[in-house]
Amino acid sequence: MKNQTISHFRDIHMHAATVQQWNQDYSQLTAGSAESSLMQLTTAGCHLFLEQINQRVVQNGVAPRGKMCFAVPINVPGSIRMQGREVDDSSLFFLHGGEEFMFHMPRGMELLSITFERELFEQALEHTTSAKELNVLLSQPVIKVSAQRFAQARRRLLALFSQALAHEDLDGTPARESALEQAMLGELLQLMIDPACDKQQRSPSSTRSFIVEKCHRLATAEMLDVPSVIELCQRLQVSRRTLQNSFRSVAETTPLNYLRSVRLNGVRRTLMSTRASELSIGDAAAQWGFYHLSHFAAEYQELFTELPSRTARATIAGCTGA
Repeated sequence: MKNQTISHFRDIHMHAATVQQWNQDYSQLTAGSAESSLMQLTTAGCHLFLEQINQRVVQNGVAPRGKMCFAVPINVPGSIRMQGREVDDSSLFFLHGGEEFMFHMPRGMELLSITFERELFEQALEHTTSAKELNVLLSQPVIKVSAQRFAQARRRLLALFSQALAHEDLDGTPARESALEQAMLGELLQLMIDPACDKQQRSPSSTRSFIVEKCHRLATAEMLDVPSVIELCQRLQVSRRTLQNSFRSVAETTPLNYLRSVRLNGVRRTLMSTRASELSIGDAAAQWGFYHLSHFAAEYQELFTELPSRTARATIAGCTGA
């Protein structure tokens, strides 16, 4: 393969920064030491990565432009939301290149992502008998497919990925790369072409997911003056009970814990992307609305199991794994 790596991390921000081609942030929502693995390979027309993280994480960003992006959940150990849609163990994820996304990933989830060059995917699509129907289906970020076929396809996709990672002698072999790309394309297209897959399915975003995502975006946009829970209820015109139930359903936590965690992750990214001589810990915390340094340090240590003074500075851009 052109490029293949296997990495292990103890920080989800280093993990996120190492995923090739993707512009995204990960925020750790559950307290404790992070441990994750990331295996990825790149061919001329495809980028694949298999990731697993031991903490609950919310991912948000923009899908790579000029691509067609699929993801296959290998296991579904808890509440999952992709673009506000509920996910089960026979759901395929899809994003168009350049599309903004938000994905709630539970503890211990394993996910295989397969990103194709748009031209490669569209050429394969043209050779199917259901191109028009599939284009309609691909307007959905969560595609429900046959559970039995999905389980079989998942095993084959994982086997293809594992075999490609294991065979370093495939380097510089365009025919082998092309065979891998076509095999991956074939598995995904067969899942969607299958008669058991409803081509007209519609999965609207849930109100609860909309509430959580709106609050998330407000917390990251208004860093210096983060709205309180009461202010969020007023802005969204919902009751406190509705707000609480939404966060419990989507993220398995409270609004206060969720928004504090997202902001603490923001501080961590800021610390890791700046030198200590350029920005003090207190100033970084203040940028994200934390003005009481002792309280901030205690909350930071509780979430990440280290004090902010122990966080490595100015390393995220050039991280290689831990």
